[in-house]
Order: sequence, then C-alpha cells, then structure tokens
Amino acid sequence: MVRAFNALEPPIIQDGQSHMKQPDFRKLGCGECVRGADLDFEFSMAFQPIVNTATGKIFAHEALVRGPNGEPAGSVFESVNPGNQYRFDQCCRVKAIELAARLGAEEYISINFMPNAVYKPELCIRTTLAAAKKWGFPTERIIFEVTEGEKIDDLPHLKNIIRHYQEIGFKTAIDDFGSGFAGLNLLADFRADIVKLDMALVRDIDSSSTRRAIIRGIMGVAEELSTQVIAEGVETIAEWKCLEDLGVEYFQGFLFARPSFESLAEVTIPKDEEG
Repeated sequence: MVRAFNALEPPIIQDGQSHMKQPDFRKLGCGECVRGADLDFEFSMAFQPIVNTATGKIFAHEALVRGPNGEPAGSVFESVNPGNQYRFDQCCRVKAIELAARLGAEEYISINFMPNAVYKPELCIRTTLAAAKKWGFPTERIIFEVTEGEKIDDLPHLKNIIRHYQEIGFKTAIDDFGSGFAGLNLLADFRADIVKLDMALVRDIDSSSTRRAIIRGIMGVAEELSTQVIAEGVETIAEWKCLEDLGVEYFQGFLFARPSFESLAEVTIPKDEEG
C-alpha cells in the first residue's frame, strides 16, 4: 500500500482529459532514479510472495517500500510530500524492477503506484519501460497496483492511466479491495485484472458469516469478469482454508512468508491442521 497526496494545483485539461499537475514533473532517466533523483532520503524494497497454495508455486512478488536498512515503510513515507511524490513514485518503480532482475525473479513483480503522482501516463511510464529494458525484465511480468483505500483526486485520470497500462501489456490490480472509497464501482470502471481482498475482510473470516457472505459475492463478480482474486494478510490456517473453500486460489500473508528485505522470500505451505 502507498499513501496518496493531493497535488498542489488543480487538474489541468489537455487533449480533452484532466491531468493532475505535478510541481516536480520532468523527464527522469532510470539511472537518475537509481541514484535517488535528488530525493533527500534513501529507501529500498522488500519482497513478499503471492502463492498459489494448490500448486505450491509463487505467482508474484509484491515490492514493498522499506528504509535503507529495512526500516518500516512509515519511516519512508514521512518524507514523501506533494513536492517530491512524482520522483518518489518513479524511483520506486525503477528500484523494484532493478532489484527483481538482480535477484533473478522469474514470476510477476507487483508494484504499487501513486495515481495522484502520475501526470501523463504515456510520459511517466517511459522510465519504467527504460528500466525493464536496461535490466532485462519482461514488461508482461509487471503488475501495477492501485489501492482502493486511498482517495483518488481525479478518477477519470486514473481510468486513463489503467487503460494505458493495459494497452502496453502490464497487468493491473486493485489493492485493499473492499476497504474504502470506491468499492465495486472501481472494478466496474477500470476492469482491473486482479483484485486483492483487504486484510480487514480476511481477518477471522472463519468465524464471521458476514465476511464470508461478502467474499462469496466478490468471488461471483470476479468470476463473471474473469478477474483473479488474491487474499492478502492471511495469518492463520483457519483463514486460509476458509478462503480456499470460498474459491480463492492465490494468497499473501505471514502464514506463507514475511516480506524479505532486498531478497526473495522462501514460501512455506503449512499443513492443513495447526499444531
């Protein structure tokens, strides 16, 4: 998950579409992003796997922001503001791709992006494409996540971003699905490839008939739309088996692997019964 920040200026209209004007928007090269793009703070990435527990295979690794020595993401986001969020967003993409390539990741890499920091997707994506080319990471194995839990300043702009990403060949995901501002309308408007169930829905689902009913409904909608569903934040075997019974195939959470700083975590599929 990433924080979203309101732009300092209102949207501008260009080519018949609105775009959030960024105070620090300029062309960035992937080399500059690796060096930090003049940010006055350092950060790195951890990776947490998303696993298909039926096959035992890793589907993707989510890139998660960490401090330079593995500090929690919050310590980094304290330094992000409307004046540097565009450069930070670009650097996150480049760092994630570079690290994934250096670590030899062969699965999808899932990268959170800050929609309020993307001025024009066709320009902002150039740095991502350059990084993928430089380190030999296939663009078709990149997933971009946008969180439902953050307020989006300009929904038509976000729709344009996702459409552009899909045209290039990136997969798109709605993170924290069911947590906040847009709900099913976000999925209806954007037709993302993946939805990631919010951990608040996942927590103790085995003892909550209400949560089970909600996720059963989400699974029905996802099947109709040919959308993949990932349950994140899974911590207990009971949660996992309940979600599996509801039709969920892909899981992310401490039960299977914790985020691994600057490395790819090993996955452990637990036995069906605790103890």
